Amino acid sequence: MNMNRYKAGSIALLGMVILAAYVIYPHLSISWLAAGQALPSVSTGINASPLPGINPAGQGKVWVCPMHPEIMQNHPGTCPICGMDLVESKNHAGHEHGIHVDSASIQKLGVRLARVKKSPISLEVKAYGNVTLDEDRLYNVHSKFDGWIKKSYIHSIGQHIEKGQVIYEVYSPDLIMQQKAYLTFLVRRNQILQSVGDARMEENEYVMDLLQDLARERTKFLHEDVSLDTVQKLEDSKQAIDIVKIVAAESGIVTQINAREGSFAPPSATLFTLANVSRVWVTATLYPDQIADVKIGDDITITSTDGQRIQSRLDFLSPLADNNKVSVRVSIENSRLHLRPGSFVDVTIHTQPREALVLPRSAVIHTGRGDMVIISRGDGHFLPVYIDTGIETQDNIEITDGLLAGAEVVVNGQFLLDSAASISAAAQRMMSDQYMKSEMHNAQ
Repeated sequence: MNMNRYKAGSIALLGMVILAAYVIYPHLSISWLAAGQALPSVSTGINASPLPGINPAGQGKVWVCPMHPEIMQNHPGTCPICGMDLVESKNHAGHEHGIHVDSASIQKLGVRLARVKKSPISLEVKAYGNVTLDEDRLYNVHSKFDGWIKKSYIHSIGQHIEKGQVIYEVYSPDLIMQQKAYLTFLVRRNQILQSVGDARMEENEYVMDLLQDLARERTKFLHEDVSLDTVQKLEDSKQAIDIVKIVAAESGIVTQINAREGSFAPPSATLFTLANVSRVWVTATLYPDQIADVKIGDDITITSTDGQRIQSRLDFLSPLADNNKVSVRVSIENSRLHLRPGSFVDVTIHTQPREALVLPRSAVIHTGRGDMVIISRGDGHFLPVYIDTGIETQDNIEITDGLLAGAEVVVNGQFLLDSAASISAAAQRMMSDQYMKSEMHNAQ
């Protein structure tokens, strides 16, 4: 009963190997082998090349140089290239057997090789960016005195306000008292000037100090956002103005409205917020695997929704993480208002180039067990080797472990070679199965 299940399993495995072989190599000829019969040559020119000392059951051990994985042997020793002690391989399970391809088959398969080399490589980090207001260019409008807003000229978010434009009218008993005090000062000043006379005015230090005091009193009104026209009207009419017009001290876009007509406006309250959008921020959120190589000063490309590309440099990298994400920021000139706060843009950060071992991206095979390449051992011999990779660009990939500069790897047709190596290993296991069945039959 056990023999029948074992035989059925072996037949199924052999069928899978034959099917894979015909899919990859339609012209491959396969013959049945009796127990102990040698494996015939095939017309593809691709043959198994097991390492010396490895038995068909795959029980042999392989020692590999940690720095030169192409150096392999079936016993401990030292690497003839670098002199390091060879270590027992843990990565070549299922790929103990390389393959050999003749020159004609290499041309038919279109196999091309590339050398591992040191070259500058720069990571391009791509993310979505959000256009936000430059917080250094926000202006909060406060009342400088207690009062009630009688009329507001700010009606909606997004309204553009120019410097010196009237933004609201206020009734304030405190401001009326200041106006009356200012009028009293004017009357006293005029009386003193008349008593001194024009001829001696410039020689009298007291008169000069009085004129300076007048200038300071007028400046107080201007600092309270009262327009110069209002002060001039006050001086001409010699009467306090009940409803005073307040002007904007800065230009900007209205981003916040906290007061309407009839609202009481204490000095501590923010009535309106204006933002100067001639310069904006573009912020982006990066994950830990993206932030490792990003530095302040890296070149950055902003692509707006209309396809416009803006070049700048990264000027802020948050030292804090929020939910395992890090914020970066760049300040962008926006005098033509082509970037609207609240909109999204594409962000590409170009990290500083660094020297690294690189390969063409097409050379790397990504598998569930890790990344690997097909290394050329010369004279048509190829061997799968597992590697560790780093950053990737559009064309190249960084090699952090597993290869040294100068090694030749396959960049085209490596999937066919890897499949052939897998079929070779499967064939060796089939030979081992047949050997075991023969031994069991002889024992019976």
